[in-house]
Amino acid sequence: MTAPLIITPGDPAGIGPEIALKALLSDDTLRASCVLMGEVSHLRNVAASCEVEPRFHSWTPGAPLLSAAINLLEVAWPAPVIAGQPDPKNAPLIIHAIEMATSLALQGHISGIVTCPIAKSNLYEAGFPYPGHTEYLGALSGDKTAIMMLANKALRVVPATIHIPLSKVGESLTKQGLCDLIINVTQALWHDFNVAEPKIAICGLNPHAGENGTIGTEETEIIIPAIKMAESNIGDKAQIIGPLAADSLFHAENLAAFDCVVGMYHDQALIPIKTIDFHGSVNITLGLDFVRTSPDHGTAFDIAGKNLARPESLINALYFAQDMARNRFALASSD
Repeated sequence: MTAPLIITPGDPAGIGPEIALKALLSDDTLRASCVLMGEVSHLRNVAASCEVEPRFHSWTPGAPLLSAAINLLEVAWPAPVIAGQPDPKNAPLIIHAIEMATSLALQGHISGIVTCPIAKSNLYEAGFPYPGHTEYLGALSGDKTAIMMLANKALRVVPATIHIPLSKVGESLTKQGLCDLIINVTQALWHDFNVAEPKIAICGLNPHAGENGTIGTEETEIIIPAIKMAESNIGDKAQIIGPLAADSLFHAENLAAFDCVVGMYHDQALIPIKTIDFHGSVNITLGLDFVRTSPDHGTAFDIAGKNLARPESLINALYFAQDMARNRFALASSD
């Protein structure tokens, strides 16, 4: 793997630039393999607030990277950046930066994208029509079905439904949709994480996984048939186990036994992983033509510019992206 990762700026008024500088200054191997998008004058202001004086090196696609400097793909913000105060005038460039990174990834100039946080409400004023990063990247990747995974060193989780009301979860689950999700997660574990024979746990929706239909029928009518459909497609190349009661699933022995857990709704999947490692968990998008990860937090405008933001999630997002890119490169090289 010779192409670098690229870090998009996100909203420059948030903590993205701060954690990006802190992450790159923490490890010279990251500096030697990553490019940051941003405006040099703004980044120097951010660095001053963090009491550091990094060297910046202007990078263009195909050029070598320096480990002694932060390699920068330069952009110019239309409006002055004030920490903690997002400006709608900068929203078009925030969106364009994502497009630029995606284009570079699809052309092979970079090996993966690591996105800093955006404020969707700010982008909506610029006509941004997508619910978030994930859906937009799926559209840019040829209308691929993008799948959200959260991961840390102990656990990987995928929610079958994401940002919908809890009252809508049951009616949103379908046999075919859940089957396709399980298959796609299995393929990602093979290709992106180099797990030869994945073991995947599937949560039930209802308490005690429905108790054979006595506490809800989604397990018997949707989840079990979906698992059987997925198993017929995957064969013996993975173990799909479930539906399992979520309240007794996330303990130490199971965390070591399973390669991924598929939850039925947002909080069922995300509460355990954030409880295990709140600051070190990472958002990963599966199903794209390129690697994409991000820190698992938002813009945190309230602490922007105060040298309080912790970079652990972004650092782990960079390491996850590197590993995924290496696995994809090795798989492509072996074909």
